[in-house]
Amino acid sequence: ETGIPVVATQDIHYLMPEDAKAQDVLLAVQTNTRLDDPDRLTMREDNFSMRSAEEMRQVFADIPEAAENTLKIAERVHIDLELGKLKLPYFDVPDGETADTFLKKLCGEGLARRYGSAIPDAARARLDFELTVIQKTGFASYFLIVQDITNWAKKNGIVVGPGRGSAAGSIISYLTNITNVDPLTYDLLFERFMNPDRISPPDVDLDFADTRRDEVLHYMTQKYGEDHVAQIITFGTMAARAAIRDAGRALGLSYGFCDEIAKMIPFGNSLSEAFEHSSELRSARDTNPDARRLLEAAMKLEGVARHASVHACGVVVTRDPLVETVPLQYAASRDGSDSRSIVTQFEMHAVEDLGLLKMDILGLKNLSVIEAAIRLIEERTGRRIDFDAMDVSDPSIYTMLAAGKTLGVFQLEGGGMTRYLVELGPTNIEDIIAMISLYRPGPMELIPQYIERKHGREGIRYLHPALEPILKKTHGIMIYQEQLMQSAQALAGFTLAEADTLRKAVGKKIKKLLDEQKDKFVAGVEKTIRSRALGNEMWHLIEPFARYGFNRSHAACYAIIAYQTAWLKHHYPCEFMTALMNADEKDVERIALFVAEAKRLNISVLAPDVNQSNEGFTPVGNDIRFGLRTIKNVGANVVAAIIDERRMNGPYSNLADLLERVQSKDLNKKSLESLIKSGALDSIGERNQMLANMERILSHHRDTMKTRRQNQESIFGLVPSAAPALALEAAVSATMDEKLRWEKELLGLYVSGHPLDTMRKMFEDYNRPIAEAAKLGEGAPVVVAGLIESIKKITTKQGDPMVFLNLLDHTGAMEAVIFPKTLQKYGHMIREDVGLKFRGRLSYRNGRISIVANDLKSF
Repeated sequence: ETGIPVVATQDIHYLMPEDAKAQDVLLAVQTNTRLDDPDRLTMREDNFSMRSAEEMRQVFADIPEAAENTLKIAERVHIDLELGKLKLPYFDVPDGETADTFLKKLCGEGLARRYGSAIPDAARARLDFELTVIQKTGFASYFLIVQDITNWAKKNGIVVGPGRGSAAGSIISYLTNITNVDPLTYDLLFERFMNPDRISPPDVDLDFADTRRDEVLHYMTQKYGEDHVAQIITFGTMAARAAIRDAGRALGLSYGFCDEIAKMIPFGNSLSEAFEHSSELRSARDTNPDARRLLEAAMKLEGVARHASVHACGVVVTRDPLVETVPLQYAASRDGSDSRSIVTQFEMHAVEDLGLLKMDILGLKNLSVIEAAIRLIEERTGRRIDFDAMDVSDPSIYTMLAAGKTLGVFQLEGGGMTRYLVELGPTNIEDIIAMISLYRPGPMELIPQYIERKHGREGIRYLHPALEPILKKTHGIMIYQEQLMQSAQALAGFTLAEADTLRKAVGKKIKKLLDEQKDKFVAGVEKTIRSRALGNEMWHLIEPFARYGFNRSHAACYAIIAYQTAWLKHHYPCEFMTALMNADEKDVERIALFVAEAKRLNISVLAPDVNQSNEGFTPVGNDIRFGLRTIKNVGANVVAAIIDERRMNGPYSNLADLLERVQSKDLNKKSLESLIKSGALDSIGERNQMLANMERILSHHRDTMKTRRQNQESIFGLVPSAAPALALEAAVSATMDEKLRWEKELLGLYVSGHPLDTMRKMFEDYNRPIAEAAKLGEGAPVVVAGLIESIKKITTKQGDPMVFLNLLDHTGAMEAVIFPKTLQKYGHMIREDVGLKFRGRLSYRNGRISIVANDLKSF
């Protein structure tokens, strides 16, 4: 009101009293002090206070113009941020076209491409409706931008997801190739994506193969300019445990004490929630002064931004140059290199508030697996798989899933999900959509009912006949948010736009809003169906729906990816398993699971081989070989040199041939030993003999490299010289135990065999196979025997040790949990690579089957 600027930096607000002077504002900013207290002009810095601009001039006596110049700058600065108005980037359209007409033209072409000559009337009507809404709201450019990105990616061989979120409810998205799910076939609603009554900018999230996401970002940068595209910052905040540890460090308290207090907080709890749930924490606060001081400090830190990083998917595209729109900064390099990308200083919500186009460009590993498998299939068979032209009705795929063969299948693997799929026996894509929607905390309790109704073991009752066509696909159970919207339309006479408002109100659980919607809904049912009682009964089902309701559009899209991965696994298992292994090659536990699964599919996973392996896992016939880069201590330069030479001049005939042709200084003692021990040179030598002659081998390699260099420098370099002979002394062949030990060390798991091979008969006599035991229910008593592959030790809240073991037998793997009392009794028996018999009960934890053991026996 006085014309004096109000300054805000971060969370500190400078509130102006009526008699405040501009100098006061400047002083407040420079000393980071508030002006809204009675002694507002008493600002202490070290041991002096400043009360006026004159005193400031005295402080800056050596540069008297500093205060005046700073004030002049402050008075000239004026920033007016326009919020809430969408500022879409310009999209170039052909001459004579507008964004609306060009989008309509693309959709017309899409109708013919998607439906052929017999275009359904429903598709035309749906398109006309959506185009009217888009034209009214001015979002045509948005759809043109998004379709341009997805179509560019597809033309360049990048696998794009069939859709994500509610965008699949739009037929415009389908016709322009933004999504690949027909909203008419799958009964998806446009109003779930865009509500015509409550206009807000559309939000399309895009999934790409994660290995090629950077290519998509590069295209966007080239299309709109480097000064118009940036990734978005995100801030990591201080969680309760981290706040305690950081506060303790600042207060000078011992790490052990702070760690003890931090572990009293249940995972996922805030400090205030932890005080309610943990009597141990309350006792520490009330009885220990240091704990009280620590917790008070931590409560002030909790939720404070701790660090900044690049958002996993958020990208902003601006109409005007970035420097005129948002503050920018360099992002910390993820790989430790000097390359630094530019990110916004505003997080994604602020970016959206400014009206800027924020896009979610996501990388999905499963799409990279699909892309790699398709490429391998084409290389090996000449067939190009086109999932866009494939339906989802292959019965053999559902038979495979019903048999529990779900490892590697998107969204459907894991003990709990697999168990339910076996019980369900899926027969169509609707079952997969339902399971993806139901397998979550809350709606999971509906899965048994869904299974019983599918198999006709439980009757289906509809509150009103009008609900039957809406709920028939899900056997009378309301699962999807779209079903809620359709029910409100059918029973209460709501438009779908009004029904979407109801859906949001149910999700937000705001009492005032809910009460308004309840009155409207019950009155609507009374008017439409002439039954107020039905309206009230239906509302009792709707009110808790926030716990259960899932976005059908999103579930349908992800069910398509699930089907595609299952199809590849069933029809091209070798290529699919190879792609899976390459995607997870750094995760030894996952690779071990994939190796076991490959064996169940009659695919042998073999040691690496310099004459057959490529960089990553490589399909060879109906087998898979480890890649050369999966061997520890073998660097990328050596791998590239071996493979490039082999591709140019053929396989290596013997060890001397390899040493003479691979002229890389990185082929040294360490890398050669690793190649030998891992089995990569088995085709050209015996492991132990090569290791015993290592000095001769290294000398031969040095000599051949020296000879080649001399020949290259000589005028007679064109005349090949005879390579020195390589003669190896005899040595005792490596035993199987030695080979297995080396493979475990360098590849992470056993390849040539398994220590279990010597125990097979003993295991068969002693126990129920792990794969069979895993099919038993929660709490079932069981006895299994297995080799301890790995041991993970933890400490309980009470400070007692317990362990988690990974057990293996010939049929599979299982986790064994050993609690403190059992560990105290049997701990001396627990070692890696030891076979033990475990007696206990089954437990499903985080979707994984475990045996909680209370008795152990040695063989």
